[in-house]
Amino acid sequence: MAQALAAAEMNYRSIFENSTVGIFKATAAGQYLGVNPSMARLYGYDSAEEMIAIIQDISRQIYLEPKRRDELLVYLNRYDKITDAESEVFRKDGSTFWVSEDIWKVWDKDGNFLHYEGIVHDVSERRQMETELRQQRQQADRLLINILPYRIAQRLKAGARTIAESLDQVSVLFADLVDFTAASSEMTPRQLVKMLNEIFSMFDQLAEFHRLEKIKTIGDAYMVAGGLPTPQDGHDQAIAQFALDICEAIQQFTRPDGRPFQLRVGINTGPVVAGVIGRRKFAYDLWGDTVNIASRMEATGEPQRIQVTPELYEKLKNKFLFEPRGYVGVKGRGQMTTYWLVGRK
Repeated sequence: MAQALAAAEMNYRSIFENSTVGIFKATAAGQYLGVNPSMARLYGYDSAEEMIAIIQDISRQIYLEPKRRDELLVYLNRYDKITDAESEVFRKDGSTFWVSEDIWKVWDKDGNFLHYEGIVHDVSERRQMETELRQQRQQADRLLINILPYRIAQRLKAGARTIAESLDQVSVLFADLVDFTAASSEMTPRQLVKMLNEIFSMFDQLAEFHRLEKIKTIGDAYMVAGGLPTPQDGHDQAIAQFALDICEAIQQFTRPDGRPFQLRVGINTGPVVAGVIGRRKFAYDLWGDTVNIASRMEATGEPQRIQVTPELYEKLKNKFLFEPRGYVGVKGRGQMTTYWLVGRK
């Protein structure tokens, strides 16, 4: 019997001394009774003896958060064992790293508590990978939300394969830079892109201010809509004010010849179909007669004027100032009466 106990003790001592993971014994008060060489190396000490001599208060000298050990002890007192408890800890030189601990209580044959024992693993690399992965996921989420409306992005993240919906009341605006092709021939590629970026970034800020949804840019054209992806009241007023604002703001940008840029703007309101197309490069877009007519309002308009349909005029005639333009030939509609939006009452 004595020989078997001696053999077991020797085997335990061999495992304790030669294990590649950190192993420790500690008192309830927070002092180490023993650590193996791997534990000492893990924490940056030259030997187990050095670590035991220096660490007199585990709570204060090991854990970055002094109350962390108290939290672990509360759990241990209830369940007797902890598995995979992750904590940020100090090395001898004051630097920190992350460990995962398995800790359990040790009792004597009469059921009296003796000490705590535990195994420690360095999980810093895993934590770093998890942090980087989380940051990449957050960056991807931000990019997705910049490309798509927030509610649509959330539906895609949740696994929706096809997103398409009919919306009864949406206001759609197209704005185009007048004679931009001619002006662009006098700019370098860098100047051209810089100019468009500044102009459209300003449009983006105004769209966000008016709670409108930018749909896309097509060359030197800008498309924005109101009342989607979630229906909202007042989107027609918001898009009308947005049109007035961009026509005023565009005049701060000058062409190569020194003259201010001008816009041609068209607006319509009505039902649309909205949805996401693409698998690798997502695009949220709109379809329907309302969109087509809004595009025609821009195409048949005049520089620095905002041409609108009778549908929008009827909704806003008591709140905004309009001038009748008369009949305009519109593809798909024939002759239709249109109006110039000129200001707010």
